[in-house]
Amino acid sequence: MFDIFKNRLEITGKLSTVTALRISAGRSTEPIGADLPVIKDSLEQPLIPGSSFKGALRSRLESFLRGIDISLAEDPASFTSPTRNQIIKKLKEDYQDDAILTDKLLNQTDLISRLFGSPWIASKFQVQDLTVVVDTFGQYQERDGVAIDRDTETAAEGKLYDFQVVPSGTNFKLKIVVENAETWELGLLMIGLHQFESEQIPLGGGRSRGLGVVSLKIDQMQWFETEGDSRKLLTYLQNQVMKNMNDYQYCEEEMEILKQDWTEALILHLRNFISSNSTISANTEQI
Repeated sequence: MFDIFKNRLEITGKLSTVTALRISAGRSTEPIGADLPVIKDSLEQPLIPGSSFKGALRSRLESFLRGIDISLAEDPASFTSPTRNQIIKKLKEDYQDDAILTDKLLNQTDLISRLFGSPWIASKFQVQDLTVVVDTFGQYQERDGVAIDRDTETAAEGKLYDFQVVPSGTNFKLKIVVENAETWELGLLMIGLHQFESEQIPLGGGRSRGLGVVSLKIDQMQWFETEGDSRKLLTYLQNQVMKNMNDYQYCEEEMEILKQDWTEALILHLRNFISSNSTISANTEQI
């Protein structure tokens, strides 16, 4: 794919469990311990996979975009349909120039996938696995679970189990890296992260029981944009090697300004999309 480095955003923060968290590693085969343990790292400390955080974020943003227009966030199941595969294959055969091919592929890509990726376009951002802040973690808790027989409204025979949870008050380190994002795409990300900041996106299993409520606190944002200036990029690369990145760190007040600018860019982009679709619909009706 045709690609030129344009910008990079690095976000670090802390994700705190407001209620107990259960991200299961599957049924255990150990003779002793919980039937459903949580995911752990090599040191037996709790771990939140970056894919779990990213998946929950994408799901929430998809619901918002579909509320505006269903075409803004396609069903991922359609990505592997035979018809879609044939279209993508033909585009790759017909267009050998990377820049032209990229433009054609983007026309086949819904808004959410431009940021999160699809089978034919790479994601523009990554979320590292969230590791625990050791000082905030005490020990795992075990809770009982049972399947209910709908007919008798009692516990189903042989369906009693126990599961492991990470207690509330546990903190995890979050790091997100975004490269070559459009301004409106950064706005989309800011809206999604705000959902975590306001405790509106739960993680893991047992959410109907109140598990998985988390709260995000962004500690630092590091932002660089080349603005087409090769000298700025050279200086940035040199500063990276010398670990002199203070010029690219934004204080809390500056972060709020960036968030506002990016969010406004997203709203404008969506308003233009709605206006364009309305015009096309009106012209179609006249014909």
